[in-house]
Amino acid sequence: MELELRHLRIMCAIAELGSITKAANTLGMAQPALTAQLKRIERTLGGKLFLRDHTGTRPTALGLLVLDRAKMVLPAVSSLHDEAARLAQHAGTGEPMTLRLGSATGPMLGALLQRLGTTHPDIHVATHTSWSANKLADMTAEGGLDFAFVGVCGDAGPPPEPGLRWRTLAHHPVFVLMSARDERAQQNEIELGELAEERWCATPGDGCFGDCFASACARSGFTPRSLYETDVLTCIEMVESGHAVVLCQPLFHEIPGIVAVPIAGNPLSWRNLVGWSERGEMGPFAAEMIALSRAVYGELIDRRPTYSKYLELNPGYGVDYTDAGVR
Repeated sequence: MELELRHLRIMCAIAELGSITKAANTLGMAQPALTAQLKRIERTLGGKLFLRDHTGTRPTALGLLVLDRAKMVLPAVSSLHDEAARLAQHAGTGEPMTLRLGSATGPMLGALLQRLGTTHPDIHVATHTSWSANKLADMTAEGGLDFAFVGVCGDAGPPPEPGLRWRTLAHHPVFVLMSARDERAQQNEIELGELAEERWCATPGDGCFGDCFASACARSGFTPRSLYETDVLTCIEMVESGHAVVLCQPLFHEIPGIVAVPIAGNPLSWRNLVGWSERGEMGPFAAEMIALSRAVYGELIDRRPTYSKYLELNPGYGVDYTDAGVR
């Protein structure tokens, strides 16, 4: 007997309900028929899948292994069906398929849109920006976005929205933006403690970066003099005039009069993530979206000579090709 998807659904129902009788009722089967089906599945897989005692039915080690795989296979197949139906619908109507992207911060969205326009000219792309990574994750989980691009501090996890999958696209040290008129901006790097008397500007965010920054300052022996939360344009103006400094990603677009300087010891870092719904219609497109996004980050790094040279000495940063999920 070949193992089929319906067999995996049977196993999931038994495990979820903890009872063969309850699973039979839920699946609309007679209990003896379900028991016989389970025995055939066990013979196919070569061992017992469940144990029955006075507390109910619980999976064996083999059962847990199969259930773990089933929880990946069944949603993937469901997404495949949904995506196939969506593509067939658009093909039948002649309307372009819409890809909905949400982005929190960073320079990659524009470059990604250009890349998608070249590789998939038949797809219409809609965008939504927000400083809140949690909001973007919530919109993705509810079906309002197909992919969310967010940033998280250091080793922090992604927004805790259930039902989403995440991959790391890039990992960067955090630099500091300084006025080019500041003599210290010509250094190869600057100690965080050298900036103890500076005013700071930052864009809004809902992660732990503010706490991580405060902790890094404390380790360097000072408390930030002041911290202005404002928009990007005001941050740039404050830095250009010499009234403040700003923490930034090293991919920050170079602007005359402003210099991005590495911080000695890399006390802060930033990871760029992409997330999508496990049951979203665009789930099958995730692998290509990850590859395209990583390629875009690689191109952005190549356009930043200062950061490219930095990565030669610090190879632990840059584009992240790890395929493991992020939790």
